[in-house]
Amino acid sequence: MFTQIVNKITSLINVNKALGHIANYPVPLALTYVWNFGSLAGLCLVLQILSGLFLAMYYIPHAEEAFDSVQNIMRNIKWGWLMRYTHSNGASIFFMVVYAHIAKAIYIRSFTRGRLWVTGLIIFILMMATAFLGYVLPWGQMSYWGATVITSLVSVIPVYGTDIVYWLWGGFALNNASLERVYAIHYLLPFVISGIVMLHILLLHNDGGSRHPLGLSIYREIPFGYYFLYKDHTGVLLLLLVYVNFVCFEPNYLGEKVNFIRASSSFTPKHIVPEWYFLPFYAMLRCVPNKVGGVLVMGGSLAILFILPLTAQYIVATSYFDPIYRFFFWCFIFDIFLLGWLGAQAAEEPFVSHSQYATYLYFGYLLIFLPFWAKVENFVYYTKF
Repeated sequence: MFTQIVNKITSLINVNKALGHIANYPVPLALTYVWNFGSLAGLCLVLQILSGLFLAMYYIPHAEEAFDSVQNIMRNIKWGWLMRYTHSNGASIFFMVVYAHIAKAIYIRSFTRGRLWVTGLIIFILMMATAFLGYVLPWGQMSYWGATVITSLVSVIPVYGTDIVYWLWGGFALNNASLERVYAIHYLLPFVISGIVMLHILLLHNDGGSRHPLGLSIYREIPFGYYFLYKDHTGVLLLLLVYVNFVCFEPNYLGEKVNFIRASSSFTPKHIVPEWYFLPFYAMLRCVPNKVGGVLVMGGSLAILFILPLTAQYIVATSYFDPIYRFFFWCFIFDIFLLGWLGAQAAEEPFVSHSQYATYLYFGYLLIFLPFWAKVENFVYYTKF
């Protein structure tokens, strides 16, 4: 019986067949290095899981010992500093790669492929949840108060909001029970992400594979193996150079100095700031004076991405021949960077007003420009052809 089960699993997981598929997988000849970000994101996920498994062996999810256990990993465990810095800086590099991947998808209009786009967004949101939970685990001052601020947003739910917050905390403030729950979920989510990544790749291969940069429907294809592997290798080498630079030379450049202080409920940092990859959404949250409105705006900034396949159906699957689209795309990218900078500033004027203007531009691009320009461009396409 056991032998039959093993044979069945072996037949389903045919390594040679999988490698043959990768080697002979047809892709457009004109793909550039920008198409590397998908595979680089997969590499980042693997590095995060491996370094996280190492850290989980020594980390103690207890409110009294968590901070000291991180210091023990850094000072007393052989290569512990390397694993810790690889994991903490790896999260930032992971988000850099994923943000570039999403930007490329918007630039070449891949959001018109609904299933592929939605699974990618689900991966992104799970990444945000995992990164937030991981930021809590060192149990420093910024970790503690950042978690307090973000989890308190659940209180906007009518009637039961406050009770849900207390249930999440396991008490009337963040405590040992909260940390244990954060640790358990943070450990689980990367494996959930891995499963959805596999689904994302499967949908990519079943929905026609990578698109031609010029949006052509008829083009020359060549096997992925032996031709494009060298481009992936180049991307991997550049990514590892960035990793080495941050881990070995600037390990704390992207972190907050306040987080080197042990968490204390009696002392609140003067300026609570999340990690840099949350700053655009944090700026949107703070730009609305009303707490409920801020949560709705921040949640809506992610929710509207899911409806792009329905509201902006472009016939031409590229923006290379559309200078107007490209101009507004780069304005949108600038707006994201502006929101990130504003999110790192104090919640005072003129930063709050500027955040409001930048938020208008963000929603205007996704809710107004993309659907409107799709109708204009499709009309011109039908009229011309």
